Amino acid sequence: MQNTVRAEAYYKVFEQIVAVVHSSTNVREVLDIIVWKLSEILQAKGAVLRILNLEKNELELGAAYGLSENYLSKGPVSSSKTIRDLYEKNRVFIIEDIWKDPRVQYPQEAWDEGITTILDLSITLEQHLIGIIRVFFSDQRKFSPEDLDFFDAITRQCASALERARLFEEQQIRYEQLVVQTERLSALGRMAAGIAHEINNPLSGILLFTTSVRKEIKEDGPVKQCLDIVIRETIRCRGIIQNLLEFAREKQPQRAPTNINSVLERTLGLLENLFLVNGVKLRKNLQPELPDCYVDGNQIQQTFLNLLLNAVEAIGQNGMITVRTRFNPDFNCIVAEVEDTGCGIPREILPRIFDPFFSTKPMGTGLGLAMTYGIIKSHGGELKAFSGHGEGTRFIVELPIYHTDGI
Repeated sequence: MQNTVRAEAYYKVFEQIVAVVHSSTNVREVLDIIVWKLSEILQAKGAVLRILNLEKNELELGAAYGLSENYLSKGPVSSSKTIRDLYEKNRVFIIEDIWKDPRVQYPQEAWDEGITTILDLSITLEQHLIGIIRVFFSDQRKFSPEDLDFFDAITRQCASALERARLFEEQQIRYEQLVVQTERLSALGRMAAGIAHEINNPLSGILLFTTSVRKEIKEDGPVKQCLDIVIRETIRCRGIIQNLLEFAREKQPQRAPTNINSVLERTLGLLENLFLVNGVKLRKNLQPELPDCYVDGNQIQQTFLNLLLNAVEAIGQNGMITVRTRFNPDFNCIVAEVEDTGCGIPREILPRIFDPFFSTKPMGTGLGLAMTYGIIKSHGGELKAFSGHGEGTRFIVELPIYHTDGI
């Protein structure tokens, strides 16, 4: 009868802790709740929760309850035995002698705090240690196997709640970054359109005047060569202005059921001579009978053209470009990849390559990949890049498939 009552009490406590720790999506709040509720339910002096820092191999303080600042200020737990035992042995440790147990780094401070017994509960997720809950008692405690099973179940729930809160916070941060990026792109688009229109008119006048003057000069010489340079650079500036206008223009895609393999084949046909001149080898792995995507074929062709031209430029001479397509049933989308064996993109700048006006090329405008990214996003798709310096680059395009009742 006593065991039945004990089991019921544990079950009610378990329900209470699970409900509380899963009610929050804030990591800091979840950590504070865990140490508070455990201390309260176990009638302990207090508790600390430490998170494992893999780089430093230290257990850093995440939350604490019931302990003085003097004790907490002692710093992280760096005892290799503590961490090794948590990895290799049981999930629950009972420290009955704080003076002799090597897992206690500051026994004098613990004694001064009034601590005589310590309970270590490891927090693991998918067999990986992520932290430790250390519960402190002012009296000697004995724990039964049922107690230890209960503690183990609690820490598993705490690990799950902690991971859930962490993922939620990461998604929230990504969403906020996306909002900022969207607002920034919108502002840049409006600014670009205004600048482009202001520059375009005088630029056209310069080109017209310079071309007329050049026609009047009959003999070759320094003046004619200088005018040729002015004309060439003016035409290049006009191209940049046109790119700015295209980037700023909010053009709605003209969507229709489209086969991505066909779009890629057309694009590769346009670049056949360029591949030949640069000695670039092409490897195709296109999955046959792909479902159609509901996209603007011309815009998607422009994105593939930009990615392939970037690949050729990155390779220089005598490299290889691999083009793949496949259907991903898990996300109901078509995946197209463009991979090259070129110079690669340093990892420190990889997150910025889709930013407008960011370019590592001496003559680059930084609009090509920004427009490519914008086109894919406007179709409800995703564009990702994987690269490293000297490792080549792989771009992945994901586009939703077409359904007769819409996307």
